[in-house]
Amino acid sequence: MKLTDTFIRNICHSFGAEGQRWLTDLPGLLAGAARRWDLSLGEPFLLSYNYVCAATRADGTPAVLKIGVPNREILSEMTALRLFAGEGACRLLEADDENYTYLLERLYPGDMLVTLPDDEARTHIACEVMTRLWRPAPPELPFIPLTSWFGELDKLRPAYGGGTGPFPRWLVERVEALLPDFLYPSNPQMLIHGDFHHFNILSAARSELGWLAIDPKGVVCPVGYEVGPLLINPWDDLLKIDDVLAITERRLAILSEHLRLPRAELRDWGLCHCLLSAWWDTDDTGQGGQYPLDCAELLIRAKI
Repeated sequence: MKLTDTFIRNICHSFGAEGQRWLTDLPGLLAGAARRWDLSLGEPFLLSYNYVCAATRADGTPAVLKIGVPNREILSEMTALRLFAGEGACRLLEADDENYTYLLERLYPGDMLVTLPDDEARTHIACEVMTRLWRPAPPELPFIPLTSWFGELDKLRPAYGGGTGPFPRWLVERVEALLPDFLYPSNPQMLIHGDFHHFNILSAARSELGWLAIDPKGVVCPVGYEVGPLLINPWDDLLKIDDVLAITERRLAILSEHLRLPRAELRDWGLCHCLLSAWWDTDDTGQGGQYPLDCAELLIRAKI
């Protein structure tokens, strides 16, 4: 195994003692998966919060092995991939729910959507892929309700003595005003990807669109939330583009046309995601989270 310092830090910071135990157990989990599914394991991919590596099955079929620290997002992802059944997303080939380990289809050529130079083309492709994923979510399955994610923002004001701390007051107040209507229980609830952006869409020869999604979170909510991660990606690089405001306005127009949702509503979902992302990225000292906050400033300037 080749574990980077960043990966180890992510696991320990996010999962504490359980994450440290998981890192210790990881060699055994990998060996167990290799025996169980008769795999030859290859090099890991870029590691963030799960161990993901190349694998080859006994018949020579290439695949991807993924193992995560036990948490509900792993179970939700596996369940979503079962339900998608290869439509709009990579296929789930094998799964060990007890050990949070699963084997995935290896997509070819496997280039990320971010490698396309034309942002309009990327946005049209993203719309086609995301809408193929959306479907009613069986209530008995263990998906993530979006209300649980946004419920974490209830901690924001108490953390700063009733204020908004490093988060812009206008943004916090805007999101507080939007969420009751956006998350109202009677709004149509669908299963969506939940982390849909340019790095989670790969070129795939088997798809008639030529592209499929990977790494779904499996979130149940109104479909408008799906555009949030897309609007602020590619992470960091988006804000370095000279005509980023024009690109953002064009993205909103394309998304609105495909999804048949008002541009203002999509922009507001983007603002909600910006605050949530900034909250997740901010540490106990109030540091971090600046990039999504800068994206919120961009979105509010967009003409809709």
